[in-house]
Amino acid sequence: MISLLKRFFLFVAIYFLLIIKIYAIDTKAESAVVLDVNSNTILFEKNPEIKQGPASMSKLMLVYMVFERLQNNTLSLDQEFLVSKKAWKYGGSKMFVKAGDMVSVNDLLKGIIVQSGNDACIVLAEGLSGSEENMVEEMNDKGIEIGLTGSNFTNTTGWPHQDHYMTLRDIAHLSRLIINKFPEYYYMFAINEFTYNDIRQFNRNKLISIDGYDGLKTGRTTQSGFGIAASSKKNDRRIISVVNGLNSDKERINETKKLVNWSFREFITLDLYEAGDTIQSAKVWLGKEPFVPLVLNDDLVITIKKKNIDKYKIKLIYETPIISPIKKGDKVAELHLIEGDSTKIKDIYAGKNIDKISRFYRSFSIVNYLLFGVSNKN
Repeated sequence: MISLLKRFFLFVAIYFLLIIKIYAIDTKAESAVVLDVNSNTILFEKNPEIKQGPASMSKLMLVYMVFERLQNNTLSLDQEFLVSKKAWKYGGSKMFVKAGDMVSVNDLLKGIIVQSGNDACIVLAEGLSGSEENMVEEMNDKGIEIGLTGSNFTNTTGWPHQDHYMTLRDIAHLSRLIINKFPEYYYMFAINEFTYNDIRQFNRNKLISIDGYDGLKTGRTTQSGFGIAASSKKNDRRIISVVNGLNSDKERINETKKLVNWSFREFITLDLYEAGDTIQSAKVWLGKEPFVPLVLNDDLVITIKKKNIDKYKIKLIYETPIISPIKKGDKVAELHLIEGDSTKIKDIYAGKNIDKISRFYRSFSIVNYLLFGVSNKN
């Protein structure tokens, strides 16, 4: 009997150790995504593809639209738009604009980012696209263009609607795009307070008062609960955490801090190669040059668990020799990034053009290979 009890308790102990090992971190949030911005690596996710009400986090899509226009110079921060009655009367959180007033894009952006003003969203939508409906159509088109695969917008504010939804993976992806594409405007997300019409309001993202946190957007409705898309930078690393479905502002803050601290503590990010770096030179068959450089088209940054750094392997896979002619930009190899049982693959490209030698020299090379290449192997 004692032996059976010992076995039972041993089994229970092992079971819980396995659970702890597999789920090194968890969250009270109904859904969550944690992303390393530098390497675009998801570090943790929970129900990341559930289509849900994003509340005011969907305002990030409208902000993206405005930032894009500012960047391509079709809009300026000092440009002003008229406040309509629809904008003035709109419910929910407000910037407190007045019907008939002209308000600058600069103020309207702060009204959205800091004060989460639904009225500011309507003013911008109408000013930029003629109507909120037109802007919604543009947002949906742009969402498809930038890779939001689980999102659909029916309004610009995040007002609850059964057909207005986003996945948290999309929110994390959109947040990363805003940070990377619009660094000259991203500072607005770290503004702590904004006063308009003598009404002072504080940023609903209380995390920006903590060192390292500098964005992005909170959201809350009765249907979706409390959520937040947050970003924190530590040294050269940046982490985005998106959570939703929590019970209070305190809970969304605490869950975000837990996930972000865990990410910085347990993972390391390494810059391996820059775009255009030669990984290796490969032999070329019947080419005017004997070797072709194998290069990356973009930077290679990896994020791995600190405990796995000694086990991490990189393998360059290609058929040798590479047959000419070769065009610069042709995919000629693969870089396999191996961490335990997980393998990620990066395409490797030819770094220059290699023309094929003439028919005469081709024949000479083939004969030379048959006569000497084979004998050299024996």
